[in-house]
Amino acid sequence: MTAKTASGISFFEKNLTLWVILCMIGGVLIGKFLPAFPKALAQLEYAKVSIPIAVLIWLMIYPMMMKVDFASIKNVGKNPTGLYVTWVVNWLIKPFTMFAIASFFFYVVFKALIPPEIAKAYLAGAVLLGAAPCTAMVFVWSHLTKGNPAYTVVQVATNDLIILVAFTPIVAFLLGIGGITIPWNTLLLSVFLFVVIPLAGGIFTRHQVIKKRGEDYFNQAFIPKFNNMTIGGLLLTLVLIFSFQGDTILGNPLHIVLIAIPLIIQTVLIFFIAYLSSKKLRLNHDIAAPAGMIGASNFFELAVAVAITLFGASSPAVLATIVGVLVEVPVMLALVKFANRTTDWFPNT
Repeated sequence: MTAKTASGISFFEKNLTLWVILCMIGGVLIGKFLPAFPKALAQLEYAKVSIPIAVLIWLMIYPMMMKVDFASIKNVGKNPTGLYVTWVVNWLIKPFTMFAIASFFFYVVFKALIPPEIAKAYLAGAVLLGAAPCTAMVFVWSHLTKGNPAYTVVQVATNDLIILVAFTPIVAFLLGIGGITIPWNTLLLSVFLFVVIPLAGGIFTRHQVIKKRGEDYFNQAFIPKFNNMTIGGLLLTLVLIFSFQGDTILGNPLHIVLIAIPLIIQTVLIFFIAYLSSKKLRLNHDIAAPAGMIGASNFFELAVAVAITLFGASSPAVLATIVGVLVEVPVMLALVKFANRTTDWFPNT
């Protein structure tokens, strides 16, 4: 994505929380009154990966990967300070604060409300969210805070590359500390399926279209064709997942709120760590705001995909990642508003 393609948040995206709630209700009703449907879909799997959900997740992630201009990485050395903030917060702080905050709430604060085994699964879902920094919606948050679009591209592009090597060991390490044993081959398969394949496909498509039709056509005519594919794929995925999760949700409706509390605290904390660090380093607001946004928001599509692959679509871990989707948009919009009200904290704005 470049300055030419950045655009404000659409009505569809702005009301994502509402659509998620409606999908949750629809999925639960399907699971309750048409149980044969999710049972039939559950049989369509290969190597423990649900084929219908995998296809929908590719529909979510592939359009995002096409938007990232990896050629922009060559400009990294020109002004790296903001990138250092992004990298340190996203990979050396965020996964570990998520683990600490989620553990404290699920095992201590909510101990009487959440059974230990379910708490362990919720922790796993939270860890997957914490280890996956945003790669798509951050373009929207950056635009809404008048962020530097070229710099945001570099922040996102380098994060996508770091995910390839850092996501698996960080997740495996933190889940191991939490007493959750997962096979490395399954985790690596998840990253290959839901990062490497769509990333390679996105790069190839971007290169071929620009080569044949030019960058203006790619940004102004080709990419807009996929504008609703990501959100549509996400919502259809959620309907399927909630149809599998119906009994869990109906039996524990309070758990949605309990999961949301540490996720919201984590989001706000990470934003302020990155935002105030940028202020301390005297970065411009158009770099500081995206740095805060990219750390605070999550690549929840990847987190959902990996949770399904590791634990199955009916696992409480998947429910935890979905709650991340539920709370992200309203919380991020509040942080956007805060960032826009504090531009005078930064020089040259």
